[in-house]
Amino acid sequence: MTDLLQLVFSGMATGSIYALAALGFTLLWQASGTVNFAQGEFVMLPAFAMLAFGNLGLPLPLAFLATCVLAIGVLGWGFKRGIADPLLKFGLMPIVVATIGLAIALRNGVRAGISAQAFPFPSLFADKLFTLGGVTVSLADVGTLAIAVALVLGTQAFLARTVTGRAMQAVAQNTESATVLGIDVPRMVFYTFAINAVLACAAALLVTPTYLAKFDMGESLGTKAFFAAIIGGFNNSRGALLGGVIVGVGENLAAAYISPAYKDAVALVLFMGVILFKPQGLLGKRVERKV
Repeated sequence: MTDLLQLVFSGMATGSIYALAALGFTLLWQASGTVNFAQGEFVMLPAFAMLAFGNLGLPLPLAFLATCVLAIGVLGWGFKRGIADPLLKFGLMPIVVATIGLAIALRNGVRAGISAQAFPFPSLFADKLFTLGGVTVSLADVGTLAIAVALVLGTQAFLARTVTGRAMQAVAQNTESATVLGIDVPRMVFYTFAINAVLACAAALLVTPTYLAKFDMGESLGTKAFFAAIIGGFNNSRGALLGGVIVGVGENLAAAYISPAYKDAVALVLFMGVILFKPQGLLGKRVERKV
C-alpha cells in the first residue's frame, strides 16, 4: 500500500505539469477556436530561454520572470499575429497543419541552432525527502504539485470571478455578441494567448529539472497534454487538471505494475477509452451545433 501511495503522489506531481500544458489547449480553444499542436515546443523554448538568462548571471526566479515577458511577446502576441489571426478565417484545419509544422520547425531549429545535447536545469526545490504516514515524498514533488494546482485553480478563478475573465469567456461563447456589448475582442483573445505563454513558462520551470532541456522534450509533453485536455474535457478548464492527473498517475502505475515500456502508451489508451464512452470528456459539456 505504501508503494502504491508513493506512485500515486509522484504521478499526481507529473500529471499536474501535464495539466498546465493541457490548460493552454483548453484556453486557446475556448477563446479563439485555436488548437496549438506546438504547445509542447512552447514549453521547450522557455526552458532554453531560462538557461540563457541564467548564463547571463540572473538567478532562476529572475530568469523565469524575464522569460515570461519574452514569451508573452513571442509565444503570445507573435503566435497570435503571425499564425492564428491570418489563418483562423480559413477554418480550423489550416491552424492544425500550421502548428504541426511550427512544432517540427522549432524542434529542428533548436537542434541545429543550439545543440542536440540534453542540458541540466536547476530545480526550484532542494533535494529533500519527507515521510508522511509511511509514504516518502520529495520536496520537488510536493512543490511541483502545489504550484501547478495553484496555477490551474488560480486561472480558473480569474476566468470566473474577474471582469476581464468573464469578458474572455463571453468572447469564447459568442464573439459577435461580445462585440455588441462593447468588449474589446482582440484584446481579450490576446490575453488568452498571453496567459498560455506564462503557463508554458511555468510548466518549463517545473518539468525541465526532470526532463532536461533538450530540443525534443516538448514532443512527448505536448502529446500527453493534448490527450489530458481531451480526457478532462476540452471545453472545461478544470478538466485539464483532472485529465493531467489521471494521465500522470496512470503512467506511474503502468510502469510499476505492468512494464516501463508501456508507460508512454497510457495516455493514448485513456484517451481512446474516454472518447468511446464520453466523447465530450469527463468534465466536458455536450455542445450542440447547427448544420
